[in-house]
Amino acid sequence: MARFLYVTGRVRAACRIDIDLSGGGSSSRMFHIMPSAVIRAFLLIVTLPARADAYIGPGAGFAALSSFLVVFTTILIAIASIFAWTFRTLWRIARNQKPPRALVKRLIIVGFDGQDPKLTDRFMRAGDLPNFSKLAESGSYTRLKTTYPSISPAAWSSFSTGVHPARHNIFDFLDRDRRTYLPILSSTQIGQVERFFKIGGYLIPRHRPEIRLLRKSKPFWTVLGEHRIRSIVLRVPITFPPDRFYGAELSAMCVPDLLGTQGTFLLFTTRPANGRFKEGGRRIEVRRDGDRIQTAIQGPENAFVAGNPTLTIPMTLNIDRASRRVHASINDTIIHLEEGKLSDWITLTFKAAPGVKISGIARFQVLEMREHFSLYVSPVNLDPDNPAMPISHPPYYATYLAKRLGAYSTLGLAEDTWALNESVTSDATFLEQAYDIDRERQSMFFSALDRLRRGTVICVFDATDRIQHMFWRYLEDGDPAAQGHDPGEHKHAIRELYKSNDALIGRVMKKLQPGDVLMVLSDHGFSSFRRGVNLNAWLQREGYLVLRAGTDGRSEWLRDVDWSKSRAYCVGLTGMFFNVRGREEQGIVAPADVAALKAEIIAKLTGLQDGEKGQIAIREAFDPAKLYSGPYLENGPDLLIGYNAGYRTSWDCATGIVSGPAFEDNVKAWSGDHCIDPRLVPGVFFCSHKVDADEPHIIDLAPTALRLFGIEPPAYMEGKAFAVRTTGNGLLGLDREQSARLAAAS
Repeated sequence: MARFLYVTGRVRAACRIDIDLSGGGSSSRMFHIMPSAVIRAFLLIVTLPARADAYIGPGAGFAALSSFLVVFTTILIAIASIFAWTFRTLWRIARNQKPPRALVKRLIIVGFDGQDPKLTDRFMRAGDLPNFSKLAESGSYTRLKTTYPSISPAAWSSFSTGVHPARHNIFDFLDRDRRTYLPILSSTQIGQVERFFKIGGYLIPRHRPEIRLLRKSKPFWTVLGEHRIRSIVLRVPITFPPDRFYGAELSAMCVPDLLGTQGTFLLFTTRPANGRFKEGGRRIEVRRDGDRIQTAIQGPENAFVAGNPTLTIPMTLNIDRASRRVHASINDTIIHLEEGKLSDWITLTFKAAPGVKISGIARFQVLEMREHFSLYVSPVNLDPDNPAMPISHPPYYATYLAKRLGAYSTLGLAEDTWALNESVTSDATFLEQAYDIDRERQSMFFSALDRLRRGTVICVFDATDRIQHMFWRYLEDGDPAAQGHDPGEHKHAIRELYKSNDALIGRVMKKLQPGDVLMVLSDHGFSSFRRGVNLNAWLQREGYLVLRAGTDGRSEWLRDVDWSKSRAYCVGLTGMFFNVRGREEQGIVAPADVAALKAEIIAKLTGLQDGEKGQIAIREAFDPAKLYSGPYLENGPDLLIGYNAGYRTSWDCATGIVSGPAFEDNVKAWSGDHCIDPRLVPGVFFCSHKVDADEPHIIDLAPTALRLFGIEPPAYMEGKAFAVRTTGNGLLGLDREQSARLAAAS
């Protein structure tokens, strides 16, 4: 997973700003911003160190430089908003401009990332999902077509914009750098600062870096906002950095941790190192002095100091064997940790320069304290009360939620799948994390729902996706990832989660008011991941990819590849790229030969057999140019791989390792997935009303939302708005063509 970060320090408050987040003017919150901090803020908002690693991104050091940006921007936006709101109101009055005639009062959209229709049907038949069943009977329930590829960044981007990937530019978590062939994050671009002022031993940046969202096309909540219809958007993937529109938004997928990664846990242990973690973790060896351990928590790089040294917080651990507790001294505070128990959120403050502090939050768990000692520290999330980067719109919205509801996870992929994959944490710990995060999200969602009088509230819950990824091994007999593991009480973790989702929907249904429309959907379904396919190894075997002399293909990120002789390669989870002359830095495939190369590889991959298992591993390889068109088509893969159920890109292929077998068992806890042929993993769609849609697609949701508020969808939207029936059998959201067709049928 790509790793990166944006900059920030810590600032406290000052002027008094009244902020109305209710949508109806009935509630306000007060924040205090200290003027003295603003001066320091201005110096810090403009900083970003050079890239520390071509794959990781611009480096984590810029975390030391930016929460001042958040506060400074907050002041400016708050002041500007007051004048802008007044001006717009007077302008509308002068023009006698009225908002569109909405067909609904509130549109409530609940997203369950990855909820699978096959499991939903099974659990509904078993009587486990009474609220989903009620919603299906009184309203609508159908499968929802997903995107090509069936991966969350692409699918949720299509949900928000109403277009296919070639028009919103998001095809995967990762893209490739055409110059270096190394992976880069597909959704966000962060600029660099190359010039600094040097003051004593500190560096002050001379210009401001740019951070921008690479998703193209307007999300439908922006269009709603242009018509003065408020939306509250909570944790919808690919909203980092946040959109700017009439409403509020909390960013989700691809928000980094304080290290600038997509989730790096820490393991402090007296056990000797047994190699490094493959994914997302750092092992810190410690030594006991009696029952005392002296160590340090590693933070981001310090971009204020030449060389960008790593910031640390000294940590002293005093082991109390009698009580089975550990007393940790961090930031001059004593924290009491009970063996085996996951702590609440703990604030960690790193000192970067005089007056500059960076705040994060993490959870701790003592894993063992007998012969050996081990302490797990979750990825250090950005502190929502003092976010080290802009993760919400308006910038103060993240802090507002923290003040109102308490500390909460901010990491894009908040559930620590890597720690469970590496067998550092247990099934029980992972489930506790996932459900705690789900409760945080529910608190935000219901708070927004209670306050919204008119408009749209959208919230995506991730636990379905994460728990299915990690617990699918217990759902099907004989899964290689379950061998040697006793599921115990967690055998039915997925079913219990669906029941939890059902209870949430029951709460929402009780809050529905006249004029409300509730939609519940998932971006894709799910399947097992029993076997991994290393297509880079297959490409080498078939002669499309060649290694440099003297290398064995074991290096990560395709560093062993001889690009002067290689025609194709894989990056990310779903696609294959060609080494095209004039496009890639060392391209050798003539543009005129691309079509023939596509046809040749498609023919070989479609129906590709896993000889060891005697099964089809790849159902079909797709040419994206035959699936959709748009201005960003060339930015995506040259081929999309439609794996069969039970197969997926192998872990080695995902990290650019060429050596090893083309097919192998997946024995990691991450045993379920959806990065396969999209026809095998549609999502679900429920609505509180009957809908006229036989085979709805996820791109249809955006234009439908606009039509329900009386707004004609913009021409760029490829989705088709479907009609929603009222209780009186009337139709909401019909366009002229639909109305004429209905009249003719009558």
